[in-house]
Amino acid sequence: MTEISTAKPTGADFIPSATPSSSAPSAAAPPSPAASPPAVGKAELPAAVNHADQLARIEDKTARIEDKYARSEALLSRVEEKVESASTRMNDAARQADLSSLRSEVRTLSDRVGRLPGTGALVLTAIITAVLTVALVVAVQRLNLDRMLPHNLGGQSQTAPANPPASNP
Repeated sequence: MTEISTAKPTGADFIPSATPSSSAPSAAAPPSPAASPPAVGKAELPAAVNHADQLARIEDKTARIEDKYARSEALLSRVEEKVESASTRMNDAARQADLSSLRSEVRTLSDRVGRLPGTGALVLTAIITAVLTVALVVAVQRLNLDRMLPHNLGGQSQTAPANPPASNP
């Protein structure tokens, strides 16, 4: 991963120099045996710096992941709002279609009911029918036409012989 340095980083040494001569031997050569392992007190410092550095990188990665998660959550929230609004519009459109078909059915029924005769026309028809029925019954009785009605409908029996002449139908 990263090369552990035994020296304390300072502001000037923190940025590596651009000279290839100084960086090439340190990168290519393995640690020299002349450099003895640090003492116990000094070993804790580079390890603590290394752990702190790793912890800082982990925290940075965690922060980036949290940012990505927050952006994803915000995006999903916007998508959810858009889907909900589209669903609401579709429901409204369906209701409008239902209302439109209901309006057309009510309009058709209203037209059919409007063409029916009103109460006045029905009463007038009943009065005219009653008057005409009475007038026709009186005319039939005065003209003595009730004998022309069949016997089972209330016609009078004929006084003529049972066999009427053939010429008189």
